[in-house]
Parts: sequence; C-alpha cells; structure tokens
Amino acid sequence: MLIITQTALELGFLYALVAMALFLSYRILDVADLTTDGCFVLGAAVSVTVAAAGHPFLALPAAMLAGACAGFITAFLQTRLRVPSILAGIITNTGLYTINLMAMGWRANASLGIGGRTIFTILRDVGIFGDWYELALAAVVTVLAGALLYWFLGTRLGLSIRATGDNRDMVRASSVNPTFTVTVGLCISNALTALSGALVGQYQKTVDINSGTGIVVIGLACLIIGETVLGRRTLLKGVLAVIVGSVIYRFIYAIVFYTKVVPVDCLKLLTAVIVALAIAAPGIRQWAAFQKRKMAARREEE
Repeated sequence: MLIITQTALELGFLYALVAMALFLSYRILDVADLTTDGCFVLGAAVSVTVAAAGHPFLALPAAMLAGACAGFITAFLQTRLRVPSILAGIITNTGLYTINLMAMGWRANASLGIGGRTIFTILRDVGIFGDWYELALAAVVTVLAGALLYWFLGTRLGLSIRATGDNRDMVRASSVNPTFTVTVGLCISNALTALSGALVGQYQKTVDINSGTGIVVIGLACLIIGETVLGRRTLLKGVLAVIVGSVIYRFIYAIVFYTKVVPVDCLKLLTAVIVALAIAAPGIRQWAAFQKRKMAARREEE
C-alpha cells in the first residue's frame, strides 16, 4: 500500500504541471487550447532523446523551449491568421505528430534503456532523500513552477494576461496588445505542459507516440477536482488547486486500480463523464433552479 501511495503522489505532482498549464490557458486566458496532447509527447520525446545523448538536465529546458514553440504556433494561428482557438490547437496538435516522430528518430517509441541516466537516477545516486527521491524531485519542481507562475501573474505583464482573459476590448483600449499577451500566455502554458512530459519521460525512461492521448481531459479533471476542493476565488487558491486536484485524481486512480471497483479500461470514460458534469454544473444548477421556480409558480396558480 505504501508503494501505491508513493506512486500516486509522484504522478500527482508530475501531472500537476499539465493542470497548471490548463489553468493558465483555460481559466486565466479563457482560451480552449487543444495543443496539450501533442505538446506533452513533444516534451517527453525531446527529454528522452536529449537524456539519451547524456544531458538529462539540459533535457528539461530543451523540452520547455520546444513546448513554447508549439504554443507560439497555436497563438500565431489564433491571433494573426484568425483561426478559432479550438481549430488552431487541433491543427498544431496534428502537425506535432510528425514533429514528435522526428524527435524520436522516426520511431513510434524511444527508450533510455535500463542503465540510462536521468535526473531521477542522479538524485538517487546522491542518496539525499532515500527511497523518496522521485517524489522529492517531482514535488520540488512542481511547487517551484507553481510559485513562479503565481509570482509572474502578479507582475505587470501577468496582470495584462489576466485582464486579456477577462476583457480583450478593455485591454486593447488600455494600450496593451492582446496579441502579445495571448502569445506569451500560450507559450508559457505549453512550456509547462512540455515540462510535465519531460519529467514523465525521464521518470518512465520511455516515451510513446500515443502517450499523450487524453492528457487534456486528465488535466481538466485535476483542475476541476482541485477547484471543487479549494475553490478559485483567489489566484493563490487557483494555483494550489491544480496541485491538490492532481494528487487527489491520482489517488482515485490508484484506489480504482487497486480495488478494481471500476475496470481500469473504463477509467478514462469515467474521467470524461466527471469533467463534462463538472463543467456543465453551473448550467445544470441554473436549470434546476428555473424548474423549481416554475413548479412553484404553477402551484400558486392552482
């Protein structure tokens, strides 16, 4: 049971970066960015390839740079070519399939091998955190990324990005270029997604071309679970919510896998249903309140 708990915590922190990226694009910028699936694989592919070349630490900034480039392409399609945000993400995601194959040497998967060096094995060899070295590294990177994101969104540029998500016309009237803020926001968002993929790639020592399928749904599930638990009235709660939600989701995943209450093959379907209901919850509540008022009005007429 201890191993299951440890693994759930490790994966929870690693995948929290995806939820953090969606928090920036979906909640802050109000942009439906579907680049996530391909960008996650891109980060993992770049990370595993660079680590295999003997540079596991350099693999992380390289993956983030690749992710930022993917975000720039999506932003360019949206802001310059006037492509709708959903279609822009789909177009970039489709193109990334070939780019990911190229990064993996035109193979469907890549591996570091049993003796491959990663940032995790280097920390293990140092022997500071004992058997919890993977959890320690994942937690430190994720918490540091969350702290930097919180700090950045409090800067002048960060406030402009937040204002862009609230009202682009107001931002434009304030002499701030929304094209620039959207581009910066999507670049940072996809850099975080690629960082998550880079860490997961080195954690598992392998990457597959289809390993990013459904990542955007999982990230949304983590985001919504966290917001349900902590709320999203303040920026700090929003940043903390993605980490808490990701850890809770991974614990749910581990419990389902351990107890077999729901077949593991059906877990993504269950996740999709949870996300759909959570997103539709405000509309469902309004519909229920309207039906209640309508029934009350009928009783009064009778």
